[in-house]
Amino acid sequence: MNDIRNLEPKPLWNYFHDITQIPHPSKKEQRIIEFMKDFGKKHNLETIVDKVGNVIIRKPATKGMENRKGVILQTHLDMVPQKNRDKKHDFEKDPIETLIDGEWVKANGTTLGSDNGIGVAATMAVLASTNIPHGPIEGLFTIDEETGMTGVFGLKKGLLKGEILMNLDSEDEGELCVGCAGGIDVSAVKKYGREKAPQDMEAFKVTLKGLKGGHSGVDIALGRANSNKLMFRFLMQAESDFAIRLSEAEGGDLRNAIPRESYAVVLVPAAKASSFKKFIKGYEQMYRAEFSETEPDLSFTAQKVDVPARVMKSSDQYKIIRAVFACPNGVQRMSQAMKGLVETSNNLAIVRCVNGNFETHCLTRSSVDSSKEATAWKIAAVFHLIGAEVKLSGSYPGWKPNMNSPILKTMKEVYKKKFGNAPEVKAIHAGLECAILGGTYTGLDMISFGPTIKHPHSPDEKVNIPTVKKFYDFLCETLKEVPVK
Repeated sequence: MNDIRNLEPKPLWNYFHDITQIPHPSKKEQRIIEFMKDFGKKHNLETIVDKVGNVIIRKPATKGMENRKGVILQTHLDMVPQKNRDKKHDFEKDPIETLIDGEWVKANGTTLGSDNGIGVAATMAVLASTNIPHGPIEGLFTIDEETGMTGVFGLKKGLLKGEILMNLDSEDEGELCVGCAGGIDVSAVKKYGREKAPQDMEAFKVTLKGLKGGHSGVDIALGRANSNKLMFRFLMQAESDFAIRLSEAEGGDLRNAIPRESYAVVLVPAAKASSFKKFIKGYEQMYRAEFSETEPDLSFTAQKVDVPARVMKSSDQYKIIRAVFACPNGVQRMSQAMKGLVETSNNLAIVRCVNGNFETHCLTRSSVDSSKEATAWKIAAVFHLIGAEVKLSGSYPGWKPNMNSPILKTMKEVYKKKFGNAPEVKAIHAGLECAILGGTYTGLDMISFGPTIKHPHSPDEKVNIPTVKKFYDFLCETLKEVPVK
């Protein structure tokens, strides 16, 4: 069996299958917005699409439950488009190919979209159901969560009526999330000079690939390699040892995904070409040794190519290589308030040196706003030193835990009664829309939970089948026990 529509609970998995057939990368959600509108209309539910594209679908309380507090089931419609380099897939046209691998559902060489498609499908199953007791429900389906949270930032006051917000975008079953990190984007751009390629040089395309990548919040503490950091570490020594000239370099394509692949086109004096090939092999062995546990498939190779006409000016090359190498990356500080939680991190997500234009993009996260700002300033300082123009944008706050939350108390009791053990209450380093919603709709009682999803934002993304059923059963049971007004 490899058809996810036969999995339990069938309503949820059938809706998730429908979602996988509709291309919906961030900022390209129009088709799935129309799909949600048609769904609401089909089930005779009040359906609203706001000015930015968020969809709100309301379902009245079942008979006898009218006195319960209104619940907002909140998810996002977009998915992260990542694929393996050898996979032919157009995220704006092609459906996701799902596979069942034991107790997991994954995709064939691409991201799966279980983040947050499973949450969307669970909400649809509840909205379409005729046998789940519940109070008033609103399904809030936001857009563009993955590339700036523009949907939730654009949500106006007064649209939502509920008092409890259940965000279905967490990724570890058995955990109730009550807090998350905030974030800020840091971008640097600079024009660099170009000149004719020197004589008596050979050109190589150096490629780093095979890394696992992953979610820049969820997976940042796993010790995985960042392809941009490794590439520019190599370039710095190659410049010193071989007097290389850099023609172009590029790595990463999404701010919230740890970069998995990078390349650079470099020129090497012809007399040193043979030694350079050995140098590359030595670097591959060194990187494989350093990341033997986390990056077993790491590949670092050089392929001879035609000599390009132009290279970066030496003075700019020296500065840019060192600035990228010096840029903070990975975990910067662990939380003092919650054991095992990353407090502050940075993802050196994108680096491009092409046709005289240098750019880099980082996503800095922290559960402490002052630390988030200080880390962003540190990154800005590195690139200011080479004369780059730096922009800090898209800042969003963290979500401060409320351990006295009424819905937290209810859900802890429901979980223990249904499954025989207490759920773990946690905060996470990833960003959740709860933080922004709580600022717009003050007084919301908020919580986040979900099934177990591993390695989102990478082609290794997979969702655990048994936990999807457990998550959905828990959701349905909680809706029966929502406090009265």
